[in-house]
Amino acid sequence: MRITTWNVNGLRAALRKGFAEHLSRIDPDVLLLQEVRALPEQLPELWRAPAGYDVRWHPAKKLGYAGTAIWSKLPITAVTTGLSKTDADDEGRVLTATIAGVEVSSIYLPKGDADTPRQDRKDAWMARFARWARKRKSLSHPVVLGGDLNIAHTPRDLYYAKSNEGTSGYLPHERQWFSSLLADGWRDLMREQAGDVDGPYSWWSNRGQARQLDRGWRIDYLLANPAAATRCAHATTDRAAGLACSDHAPVSIDMSIP
Repeated sequence: MRITTWNVNGLRAALRKGFAEHLSRIDPDVLLLQEVRALPEQLPELWRAPAGYDVRWHPAKKLGYAGTAIWSKLPITAVTTGLSKTDADDEGRVLTATIAGVEVSSIYLPKGDADTPRQDRKDAWMARFARWARKRKSLSHPVVLGGDLNIAHTPRDLYYAKSNEGTSGYLPHERQWFSSLLADGWRDLMREQAGDVDGPYSWWSNRGQARQLDRGWRIDYLLANPAAATRCAHATTDRAAGLACSDHAPVSIDMSIP
């Protein structure tokens, strides 16, 4: 089963830029989308319920903002939203479903801005997410968390690491937060596949020549609990699809299902 996570930076825009062709080429069995930025009824009719996919949407209440979705070639069951039963998740940031015995979540962590209330909000969200993830990690069935976490973990995960040490997304406490996820038992499948190398980056600024020169950040992840990690054999980052359709590249893993 191929699981792909992709922040499409607006699905309507991505569709105009060749999303369908890249989706066909990547051919995921499960697609975790972030920053959909549309209600289903705002999409072309063909894409409200794409042929061959069981689809769940979790749009933000604010139009044109955030939102997640899960598309699956296999039946989707046990769908939940948010980080708890009492979490309204009005921005559509967490969507979870069970597919062929595997629990998957599409996640879009908020952006921050160092030393501002926006960063305080991100930090509070991170704390809640860590508690939620700790419970998911210990489950006996496979669990995969996919999405845009808006954090680069190590100097290998962004091109200009030194100059961004005071930038949200690479602040010391954010990096420690990610280290804590791994210490709890989550496995960063793309990093394990790539090894100790720079990148592979999954997001690029539109400034300068960052996109053309591959001077980006790795902030899109597929994290597996121990039960899922033993079933994963391959991980890839598709830079070509990211450059064509979004400012983020899709990241995929291949795994066997229970």
